This record gives sequence, C-alpha cells and structure tokens, in this order.
Amino acid sequence: MDFTDQRLSYEKGALDQQSVPASPFELFKVWMDEAIAQKVQEPYAMSLATCGADNKPSVRIVLLREITDTGIIFYTNYDSAKGQDVAANPNAEALFFWHELERQIRISGRIAKIDAEKSATYFQKRPHDSQIGAWVSQPQSGEVTNREVMEQTFEQLQAKYPENTTVPTPTFWGGYEITAEHIEFWQGRASRMHDRIVYSKDDNNNWQTKRLLP
Repeated sequence: MDFTDQRLSYEKGALDQQSVPASPFELFKVWMDEAIAQKVQEPYAMSLATCGADNKPSVRIVLLREITDTGIIFYTNYDSAKGQDVAANPNAEALFFWHELERQIRISGRIAKIDAEKSATYFQKRPHDSQIGAWVSQPQSGEVTNREVMEQTFEQLQAKYPENTTVPTPTFWGGYEITAEHIEFWQGRASRMHDRIVYSKDDNNNWQTKRLLP
C-alpha cells in the first residue's frame, strides 16, 4: 500500500509564543477544554512511551485521569510491562493527538507511583466490573491459555464480590504521575509550517518557552 499521495493541509489554528500563558498547564487545560467542547472522542487518551532495562522503547494508549500542578496522572497495573519499564527507567513521555483540532501535546519527565491512598480512592470510583477486571489482569501482559480462562476467573470474582460489595484495591495496581520537565504544544499549519512551542524548566525551576522549527 502506498500513501505517498495522501496528505491534508492543516489550517484550523495558530499558536503564538508571545500570547501563551506562563504555565504550560494553563494552556494544557485550555486545549483540553476545547477538545472536550469539540467532542473529540476520548480526548484524555494518550500514547505513553517507556523504555526499560533492555533499552527497547514501548508505547501504548492509556487514559489521563488527572492534571496536577506539576504533571499528569494515570492508573495501571504496577506489574505490567510498562510498570517493569518504569521500575528500571523512571523517564517517560506522553503524547496527545487531537486530529479534529490539528493539535498535539508532548509531555516528558520523570514518572513515579502516587500515594496508595489516592490510588485506592480512585479504584473505588471505577465501575464494579472494571474493579474485578483489574484483578483478572494480574499479571497484566502475562500469557493466558485462552479467553475462557479469563472469563472463568472473572465469573468467580463476580460471585465472590457481587454488586454493591466492596472490591479490595489490589496492591499491584495504582497511579503514576509524570512530573513534567518539558511540554511541547504543536498546532498544525498550512504548507507544513507548523507552530511548535516548548516549555522547559530553567535552573531556577521556572518555565521558559521557545519556538521550534516544524
């Protein structure tokens, strides 16, 4: 299949370095609000890139669950492949791509587990069957003989923890926060003359911006 003749001209917006806010999180929240208002499907879905001890990068989609003053939070199985990567190398990058708005955001920094109590609070907010699913997926990314084995385990746990009962929060499951060190905002422009503004921390821990070539 040849896609060399397939292309779009991005002409929906612009990004001016002189008008961006001092904090990248202010702009991030504005862009997120606009993505939600434009009904972008799952605008909080992000590609998460990690690299473990084998020096081989891995990427997958996870769901953003909170924007903090210092970074972003998502939840997963700590024993998963991504969890093993993080344990070996606490550097990660997340990418949001909103095609409808012709925008991207890249967030890179160091990643660490969040407080266990906060993780438990979020776990109990999840739908009951999703809580059970977290237990079924242990160890996440591990091999399973067939789907029937998964479904049998799921049914057993449903019987053990029926609706309106508390499913305990697994010790192997919880949140991570990527504490941002660099955040790049990308706005598509015509003729591939895209706007790219990147925020980085200076030696005094203040955010500074610069424009990058497209």
